[in-house]
Amino acid sequence: MWSEIALFPLSQVVLPQGQMQLRVFEARYIRLVKEACAGVRPFASALLNPYVAQQHPDRIFKVATLVKVTDFQQLEDGLLGITITGTERVLIQQRFQEPDGLHVAKVSALPAWPELPFQHRDRLIAAELQTVFRQNPQLAALYPEPVWHCSNWLAQRWLEILNMQPPLKYQLMAAADASPTLEALQQWLEPCADDYTANNKDA
Repeated sequence: MWSEIALFPLSQVVLPQGQMQLRVFEARYIRLVKEACAGVRPFASALLNPYVAQQHPDRIFKVATLVKVTDFQQLEDGLLGITITGTERVLIQQRFQEPDGLHVAKVSALPAWPELPFQHRDRLIAAELQTVFRQNPQLAALYPEPVWHCSNWLAQRWLEILNMQPPLKYQLMAAADASPTLEALQQWLEPCADDYTANNKDA
């Protein structure tokens, strides 16, 4: 069965168990947040495709992440600030816009990524993400209980923060499991492998 949800199109992604802070200022998205918090209609974070025109049917990639608002506040500039948490992936089956321009979609649920065994390569992936967190305290603060030994969690957090072409990011987040992301991370982080091995040779 398809469910109707609102869409918050973004140039970034948030995935299940992920956290993201947003500044909300357009009237249509303030309405989106109010309706979600009131239980009227949930919404999903959706990745924009910058390579097609705004009215193109593929302007918004078809796999999105259902989210919930876990915190909100009025920012110093008077805008609404919210924190969202990803809950599950959904597939956009139909999409249309309401009179104020808010994107709405009929969606179906996608299966969660199956748990994968934590492998030796994942130690490097975890170690490098820990380095990113140490260098970015604001990002680390969103995850007071990081799950360093969960391959899925590591893959999803890397996908959220890595700067890559949107079609590639979409291909990885839409995959059936975390394997393509973990394999890509292993290749991308390979130059760091020697340093990691040297620092952990007695571990």
